[in-house]
Amino acid sequence: QVQLVESGGGLVQPGGSLRLSCAASGFTFSSYVMRWYRQAPGKERELVATISTTGGYTNYADSVKGRFTCSRDNAKNTVYLQMNSLKPEDTAVYYCNTRLNGKDYWGKGTLVTVSS
Repeated sequence: QVQLVESGGGLVQPGGSLRLSCAASGFTFSSYVMRWYRQAPGKERELVATISTTGGYTNYADSVKGRFTCSRDNAKNTVYLQMNSLKPEDTAVYYCNTRLNGKDYWGKGTLVTVSS
């Protein structure tokens, strides 16, 4: 079955960096677009980054452009989110997502807290 497992979250000071990973299994990873979403306390889940099957195309929310970079390693069935210059408003649970045959699949998320 499809599994997405995020890791790499934690507590970081403003201006710091974190690298999130999402390990995928149960489907042909290299054939599917991958996405990162986040959900802050009391807010709706929002799309943060999208990456094409080859990694040649990426798209970002305006709020993270220039600070976050999404990449993927199809040999390792893993997608990454490099987050730099973190701000307190980046605090959220970050989720990995893919869509197969019209159905969305989600990981359990990893918590990122940006605080001094």
